[in-house]
Amino acid sequence: MQPADSFTREVIKNALVAIGDEMFTALKRTSMSPIIYETLDYAIGITDAAGRLIAQGNGVPLFIGTLDAAVRSVQEKFAGPGRISPGDVFITNDPYGGGGTHLSDVTLVRPIFHEGTLLAWAANKAHWTEVGGKDAGSFSPNTTEIYQEGLQFPAVRLFDQGRINEALVDMIRANVRLPDMTLGDMWAGAAALQLGERRFLDLVDKYGTAGVADAVEHLLDHGEAMIRQELARLPKGTFTAEDMIDDDGLGNGPFPVRVAITITDSEFIADFTGSAAQAPGPINNTRAGLLSAVRAVFKALTNPAIPATEGVFRPLKVICPDGTVMTASRPAPVSIYYETMISAADVMWKALAPHMPDRLPAGHYGSVCATVIAGRHPDSGDFFLLVEPLAGGWGAACDGDGQQGQFCVGNGETYNIPVEVTEARYGVRVERFGFHTEDGGAGRFRGGKGLQLEYRVLGDGAFMSTTFGRYRHRPWAMQGGQEGSPNFAEVVRADGEVVRFSKTARLPLARGDLVRLVTGTGGGWGDPRERDPARIAADLRDGYLTPAQAARDYGYDSGH
Repeated sequence: MQPADSFTREVIKNALVAIGDEMFTALKRTSMSPIIYETLDYAIGITDAAGRLIAQGNGVPLFIGTLDAAVRSVQEKFAGPGRISPGDVFITNDPYGGGGTHLSDVTLVRPIFHEGTLLAWAANKAHWTEVGGKDAGSFSPNTTEIYQEGLQFPAVRLFDQGRINEALVDMIRANVRLPDMTLGDMWAGAAALQLGERRFLDLVDKYGTAGVADAVEHLLDHGEAMIRQELARLPKGTFTAEDMIDDDGLGNGPFPVRVAITITDSEFIADFTGSAAQAPGPINNTRAGLLSAVRAVFKALTNPAIPATEGVFRPLKVICPDGTVMTASRPAPVSIYYETMISAADVMWKALAPHMPDRLPAGHYGSVCATVIAGRHPDSGDFFLLVEPLAGGWGAACDGDGQQGQFCVGNGETYNIPVEVTEARYGVRVERFGFHTEDGGAGRFRGGKGLQLEYRVLGDGAFMSTTFGRYRHRPWAMQGGQEGSPNFAEVVRADGEVVRFSKTARLPLARGDLVRLVTGTGGGWGDPRERDPARIAADLRDGYLTPAQAARDYGYDSGH
């Protein structure tokens, strides 16, 4: 068959993107966990037979370096004639290889065959609410080794030529706290892959294997050509920055993270050499997590609208020794890896922001601020498990205030769990969800405001775990602005005692306790005394500033 013409190539390219979108929607509609179907904490995509990424749909942008790595890990483990067959599905969450992050992020991979020839792979990676481990929700700030964090799936066969591995399903059911939810997410993921296979084979039936293969090669080469045009517009040179991770959850720290970014006409190199050694606690990142962070920032700096493919990332190079807080080695705990992955993205941002002020604002609240509240529902007596990320404030730009109440760079196109769902499914009542007036983020343009979320505990015997970053080291500012405000959590006891913290594991909660979750305001840009008085008056009117803050930070007299 002749190579596809330019029009057909474009049709096939957009069909591949559409397949990813349809798979994404299918997983959303059939999953059991709110963190998947409401928050969209997952990603889905297609690679070619060699494991090269050709289409990806993301709820979480920092999964952008994981699906193709998972496919390649399966290929390597099951290399050899006859070891991979139509109808197979593999499951993996290995943090130290195979595109793994933490154990809750489970990847399913399905080969796509046509007339006995392997043509492609479909893959998805989703945050399962429960994979076992010592704490409900399967992530905790005080683990000391991977074995405490849940079930590990080292690229094993979940379906064998369409037949489910019942022994593995029984093992999962026996080791998780919410087996129906966990296995529901597993079946939803498998169904989305089957849909992707069906749609891909429809494309092959219509255009032929040669036509699709030709279009894929063109897609990858075209992605590379487009990204190299964008790379040419970036400033050239080597740019460095350093930041700190507060702690590892066990009281150790702070931990320095360092980057040197070298941009040439042909390469974008991110070198994290000099970052701290891996930590005793679970903030350790994985190599796949580091690659995802770099890919996400690279896409943001060039052109986020270009579809994510292997070709787009050809100019990219990531350097970091093994065994660092960015590239942990077995059996280091990794359950809150996402805090360090965000730090990797943020320190790159910090290095480049002074040189690209039209593209990058000041620092944002820089944390997932993941929260787990668990217990027995006061009405049904059933075990409930609330797992959610929190939105916060982004940094100010050179020409405007920061974005307010947005998810961090690690979460991207995700959503909060609606109040109605929270109150219906979990043993809490939402008493406040709005912006706060914590100090920080003042500037000619101020940082976007963080949020304050308050839960009243309605039952006995509940507990909570939190993993808030940037509690001590606040969001960084630009050009004389103020640093942002910290992220923190509080519990207000019935007797009035207030307990404040950033990370905690299984903190007991009593009936009537108030849980207050506060996310940071982003860093400010420019001298606060240069802020337009009309903007200050508007902030006072809208409740973003108090009169005392306006007088202290801006020299503004609200009486005139």
